[in-house]
Amino acid sequence: MIIMVGGASSRMKRSLKQRDDQVMDNIPHKSLIPVGRNGRPFLYYLVQNAVEAGYTKLYLITSPENSAFQDLKDKDGFPNGLEVFLAVQSVPEGRTKPLGTADALQQCLDQYPELKQGTFTVCNGDNLYSVGALQDLRVDRKAPHALISYGSSGFDYTEERIAKFAVMDISEDGFLQQIVEKPDVEDVPKYKDASGQLRVSMNIFSFSGSGVYPYLKNCPIDPVRDEKELPKAVAVLVEEQPKSVLCIPRSEHIPDLTDANDIQLFKNLD
Repeated sequence: MIIMVGGASSRMKRSLKQRDDQVMDNIPHKSLIPVGRNGRPFLYYLVQNAVEAGYTKLYLITSPENSAFQDLKDKDGFPNGLEVFLAVQSVPEGRTKPLGTADALQQCLDQYPELKQGTFTVCNGDNLYSVGALQDLRVDRKAPHALISYGSSGFDYTEERIAKFAVMDISEDGFLQQIVEKPDVEDVPKYKDASGQLRVSMNIFSFSGSGVYPYLKNCPIDPVRDEKELPKAVAVLVEEQPKSVLCIPRSEHIPDLTDANDIQLFKNLD
């Protein structure tokens, strides 16, 4: 399993600053924010779910300033039952910031070539995906790739927040045809499935390493964000290889850490 934890968490830091909260002053990524009754890092609970789902190897994609993650690894700060590896996303020469999530995953596969020979799950480090979702992506399937398609009615988020998620255009036989980032409000109804559900991507995928690698490497740079984004790599993949990405439906809430108000939602975790 691969978890991306290299982002700068600028939105979280801004919201904490507005509240004069210093919880992230010495924390490089919001996945390390202490939550729950025992003050464990948020990441611990996501990794715990992965262990319960049967994963035995964990690859964390970090920034070069990753001493906090290295310390967590060295001090056995993760749940028992898995090997932990760190992959570093370097900033290309001539740039001041990383090249995006598709580049992050490519660099991870370059540093750990064994990932190119098998199938792996990859997700964000600031969403608490369920054991069931993580298990779904380990089930044998005919398609080389898959992702979880969440029914928006299962979320406890406001409609305004849901509108900022990426919606999915899915074929009648369950394959991804398109990922639409922040669609226009008037276009949203046309992406509902046969049951009337709007299907949303929460950036949790399963990929064949050899199959996805060329699309990571050749992913176009977004002209606005100036980054190679993983959803764009997937979009090119399904355009060139229809029926290569299976959509696995689930309906449940996905707790996440977006801003300071979300931290209290995890206060009862053990």
